[in-house]
Amino acid sequence: MLIGYESFKEKIFKLTDIDLSCYKERQMKRRIDSLITRNGFKDYDSYYNSLLKDNRLYNEFINYLTINVSEFFRNPSQWEILEKEIIPQLLSIKKNIKIWSAACSTGEEPYSLVMLLSKFMRLNEIKILATDIDEDAINKAKIGVYSEKSIANVPVEFINKYFNKMSNSYKIREEIKKCVEFKKHNLLMDKYPSGCDLISCRNVLIYFTEDAKNNIYLKFSKALSPYGVLFVGSTEQIISAHKYNLQPMKNFFYRLK
Repeated sequence: MLIGYESFKEKIFKLTDIDLSCYKERQMKRRIDSLITRNGFKDYDSYYNSLLKDNRLYNEFINYLTINVSEFFRNPSQWEILEKEIIPQLLSIKKNIKIWSAACSTGEEPYSLVMLLSKFMRLNEIKILATDIDEDAINKAKIGVYSEKSIANVPVEFINKYFNKMSNSYKIREEIKKCVEFKKHNLLMDKYPSGCDLISCRNVLIYFTEDAKNNIYLKFSKALSPYGVLFVGSTEQIISAHKYNLQPMKNFFYRLK
């Protein structure tokens, strides 16, 4: 199965605009090999040819590739810092803050941000841009139905106020959905928004190569407003943040220098 992987990467890039060479090779190749075997294919060529014809297989591949693992208020202690320190600081500088939830997966992160911001602002004042490369994940985010497990960290006040119980799942209410604009976006290829006061991109960059991460951090830095803040995941502390014109604030929070 190892034979043809380089060619497979090139074909996937042309097909999807996803550059597999920017991901950690051993980790990504292991995931793809597992997926190919699980679907009963013997080599990359036969699998790739089926991706071209089978929409279900293609969507499964994109979803598996983009590693959609998310939950509301992931790592609650970091959200506490966001609530008690970061957001008040940002709102002391400007009334309407521009927020981008990058690689938002199935929507838990941007919806968490809306709920937290509702402590400081009216809902009709909140607007968050949420992006992901996986259209299937974005569509699930727009529907907004979640399992009991994914809402485990949601404060009870928010569950009661912003979710409707549906059998064994919970649907987020329309007034929260209206605060989020979902768009498809490729962190490696597409233009970044500008003037962001807060960028949340968590537990995603661990899958990229060092070169790809360097490039993304530089682009995040340029996308921030003066005094803007980048919020990263619990396994993604930025070494030598000054290289990207960033300075550490608290753990996992970096401010534009």
